[in-house]
Amino acid sequence: MSTSKSTSATGFARFELHPDLARAVRAAGFSEPRPIQAETIPPALEGTDVLGLAQTGTGKTAAFAIPCIEFLLTNPGRGPTVLVIAPTRELVTQIDEEFRRLAGKTAIRTMTIYGGVSEKPQISKLKRHPDVICACPGRLLDLLGQGHVDLDRIETLILDEADHMFDMGFLPDIRRILKQLPQERQNLLFAATMPDAIRKLAQQILVDPFIAEIDHTLPAKTIQHALYPVREKQKIEMLRHFLRQDGFESAIVFTRTKRRARQLAQKLEQDGHRAVALQGNMSQNARDRAMNGFRKREFDILVATDVAARGIDVERISHVINLDIPNVAETYTHRIGRTGRSEREGKAYTFVTEDDGEMIAAIEKMIGARLAVHSVPGFEELPVPHDTRGKSVRKSGPAARGSGPRKRGGRATRTPAKKQDPPAQKRPAVSERGGGARKRSRSRRGGRRKAASRAGRG
Repeated sequence: MSTSKSTSATGFARFELHPDLARAVRAAGFSEPRPIQAETIPPALEGTDVLGLAQTGTGKTAAFAIPCIEFLLTNPGRGPTVLVIAPTRELVTQIDEEFRRLAGKTAIRTMTIYGGVSEKPQISKLKRHPDVICACPGRLLDLLGQGHVDLDRIETLILDEADHMFDMGFLPDIRRILKQLPQERQNLLFAATMPDAIRKLAQQILVDPFIAEIDHTLPAKTIQHALYPVREKQKIEMLRHFLRQDGFESAIVFTRTKRRARQLAQKLEQDGHRAVALQGNMSQNARDRAMNGFRKREFDILVATDVAARGIDVERISHVINLDIPNVAETYTHRIGRTGRSEREGKAYTFVTEDDGEMIAAIEKMIGARLAVHSVPGFEELPVPHDTRGKSVRKSGPAARGSGPRKRGGRATRTPAKKQDPPAQKRPAVSERGGGARKRSRSRRGGRRKAASRAGRG
């Protein structure tokens, strides 16, 4: 398939997808591609490696699922052919559901691999040679070591939320899995941030990649931000105030510790709210009940820690409330990215104490926007926190909604890295390799895609 398509085509029709896939895309309610989809689907259809830098909730799952399904429809064969690796069971499950939704009217088979459950059903499904495997690294390595997984026919590898996998210590597992894959394959890597370890991984596995950068360090424009100075002992009462407001539908409340998350969920439940905790000490079955209940609206409030909340993808979350400000500025964008999804309105409230000034300044610098400071009637008017230099971080003006300087004007950046190496702090140098670095031919992968596409179109 060539990316030089008729300019008269609109929506997803511009991609000239297989009829079965095109019908599924329409049935899923997709009309106009989101920015990450418009940028990455064409090169992915060509078989090109892709680096996608975008926040959670920008539509990246469909951005890689659609090209994979297109390839499987036009190149049927014995699987597994596509391997998706993600950091958490929740995210793996959501990715698998998206594949199933878009491949529902086809013979494509998918499966999930993750820990915390019996291996036997997964081993049984592997014997049926699924086309797509969506896996967490740990359990996948276990099954590889036992000889139950054959990755010799993998054509496409997707690493989703690669930065989160690094945060969770999965990078050594990823490297061990990579050694089991064919040298000639397509690689799609998606992340919200680019720590040095992920930059290095991208350099090692991506060959002449197409780079799409969708304001990956900036929160969605549809999110209204606000800081609320409050004394530590009044945080829970202020939270109760917001949960009583008319505009409240559902919320994720972030805390720093597992114990605090558990205790807060219990208090809110005693108040009559439908609340549940999601934290690392819970069993896998308890985590599943919490997530599935929140997704199905059995719970209105999810109280979570940062690690436990990774991979949460739930539509129509009206509020994200940071009961405790995060320890790292980048975590702020991960947290608030749970609301304002799919271009809907969302609210992000952060409760701050006198010790939080330095982190407020770091967050504002990272997102390039000033965060408005508000007070709540009935609560003590407190001074705004100061950073470590004694400089007030109070800002005036309306709550930031994507305001402030944007380094790329909200546009996706399409730059084949072999033509232009980006600055180190903005993008990874992922295409030009020195001394003896692995190169591979695109003839089999890209050629098969293009020839099959042309044949399928007649």
